[in-house]
Amino acid sequence: MPASLRIHDYHIYFLMLVPALGFTISNERKEFRMSRQLTIGRIAQAAGVSADTIRYYERLKLIPRPARTRAGYRTYSNEDIEKVRFIKQAQTLGLSLEEIKRLLPEHGAGLSECKRVRDLLSAKLEELTARLAEMRMFQRTLVGYLKECEAALAGKRGDCCPVLFQISHTADRNKRTPRRFGSRPKEE
Repeated sequence: MPASLRIHDYHIYFLMLVPALGFTISNERKEFRMSRQLTIGRIAQAAGVSADTIRYYERLKLIPRPARTRAGYRTYSNEDIEKVRFIKQAQTLGLSLEEIKRLLPEHGAGLSECKRVRDLLSAKLEELTARLAEMRMFQRTLVGYLKECEAALAGKRGDCCPVLFQISHTADRNKRTPRRFGSRPKEE
């Protein structure tokens, strides 16, 4: 290996191309091997997931089955790292793995793919709008419960928690199923 030259505390790095392995960058202290083929551990670490997650994505066909070395090790490319990162980012945005699978391009990134992506995103937006409406309704319920608790604690209403009273009585009502006219209650 060539020696490093030291000129006024600057280090000169040597680049050696090794066709089968990629390339190596070295200086007098360290050697960095940059390979076009990455192991499952390296791709997992680079993408911020576990090796099991990579295998799971392969089983779901979110990422292609990798090539293998003669020794049987999986080998990945930098493109695979980007795909895994995209999958994780899409999950944080609320997309399921099934939705992400439909989102990933099957055959390039043409207009037919764009239409498919638009349709998926439109459906997801409708779902999100419905969930937000439900959450606003639940928020109003919680605000009402909070006011009832504050009134009870201020001594303006009864001697029990109105929220717990209401919830427990709602649960009791739900246990009793209404009978149809003329039917007999079931014997236990």
